[in-house]
Amino acid sequence: MGRVTDRARIRTVRVREGRLYAGRKGDHVAVEEPLDIRLNGQQLSLTMRTPGHDVELIHGFLHGEGIIAHREDITEARYCDGAVVDDGSGFAQNTYNVMDFTTTRPQLLPLATKNFTTSSACGVCGSESIDAVRQKSRYALLKDWQLDPRVVLAAARALNDEQAVFARTGGVHAAALVDLEGNLLVVREDVGRHNAVDKVIGWALLEDRLPLRDCFLLVSSRASFEIAQKACMAGIPLLACVSAASSLAIETSEEFGQTLVGFTRAAEDGDGRMNVYTHPERVDLAGAEG
Repeated sequence: MGRVTDRARIRTVRVREGRLYAGRKGDHVAVEEPLDIRLNGQQLSLTMRTPGHDVELIHGFLHGEGIIAHREDITEARYCDGAVVDDGSGFAQNTYNVMDFTTTRPQLLPLATKNFTTSSACGVCGSESIDAVRQKSRYALLKDWQLDPRVVLAAARALNDEQAVFARTGGVHAAALVDLEGNLLVVREDVGRHNAVDKVIGWALLEDRLPLRDCFLLVSSRASFEIAQKACMAGIPLLACVSAASSLAIETSEEFGQTLVGFTRAAEDGDGRMNVYTHPERVDLAGAEG
């Protein structure tokens, strides 16, 4: 598999007490490479991602687009033999940047291409986007549990410790599936926040854990429409993000009955804060003051 970090030579510039200092050093950077996704031999999509967990990534992507529902819908996933380059060593190296997925039903491809174009095209309005999710979603979001907000904050602190690539580069996003006791079931990192989400949902699909009714999704980025969509498609009742939520993410979560939490900020001493945008009934505030 390809590397997830690389080294770059950089110039450092600092200002201290009004004086300018410059230097040179090596720095770790996150790797970003294209992944050509093919379905039954035909190109479906091209995404920029951090190499690693590509099978999970594509499973999650195909599920989020409504193309597959179960892991049995895919009979084979393979890197294409022709994706090789000469690195100067005299040996052909596979770049691992082209993957072909074979579906149980080959006739999925025309439908898949149409659905992907319709649901992911730029410029669609909010109502059209939400309608597209409604048509493809298979799961109702359960409302039979409440979560102590301190569990969410503890999970956010734990996620910080699991972001190895971010600690080295500062250049990737993370996503985690968390159970109702606050245990991190899986953590994935990627230069694309939507890719990190696809990887954890793809992991769950391959583990036969869908729908994720007794979990919440925690992301180290903002909550966009696409992340709320992917969570709804996987049956996840609560989405928590470290940063802000977009207007369409709020509309989508409100429409589907999903609890959306933003600005989930946890301190090492156990303190923290969060904003609840939609469906606060899943957040247990019985012991709250004020």
